[in-house]
Formats: sequence, C-alpha cells, structure tokens
Amino acid sequence: MKTVTLLALLALAVLCLAARADAKHSGAESGKDTAFLSKQEGSEVVKRPRRYLDQGLGAPAPTPGPLEPQREVCELNPDCDELADHIGFQDAYQRFYGRV
Repeated sequence: MKTVTLLALLALAVLCLAARADAKHSGAESGKDTAFLSKQEGSEVVKRPRRYLDQGLGAPAPTPGPLEPQREVCELNPDCDELADHIGFQDAYQRFYGRV
C-alpha cells in the first residue's frame, strides 16, 4: 500500500513539473515573437528607405567652406589663433600668412 501511494505521488509530481515546464516554454516562445524580428521582417526594415531622406526632415551633411584649410592652419599656430579671436580669422590669417 505504501508503494502504491508513493508511486501515485511521484506520478503527480512528474505531471506537475511537466506542465510547469510546458507553460514556461510556451511563454518563452510568445515573448520571442515580440522581442525579435523574423529574417523576412528584418530584411524589410533594412530595405526601407530612411525617413529623413524621403521627407526632407534632416539636413544634408554640411560641406566644408572654402576657407576651412586656412582656418585649420591658423588654429594650429597659437599666435594666429589668439589674434583670430580678437580681430577675426581672415584678418589674422592675412597678417601671418599673406593674402587669403
């Protein structure tokens, strides 16, 4: 009698553990759908054009000005850079390096 009761309790425990494992497994799969994209959905996202290019919301990258190389030369010279803070870049560059 003790053996039959023990086997019944063990069978009940196994069924409970199996049901709990199935519930966790199915919950993990449903969470997987919301957290990750399928390969097809991922490729659609990559192929989608960027919004800022289509709607004109973003400005294009600024191009460097024609005086940018001279400005960098003047910034590397501490005296020219200091004078540029007081009288302006073009005048400071002209005093140190000649005509712009």
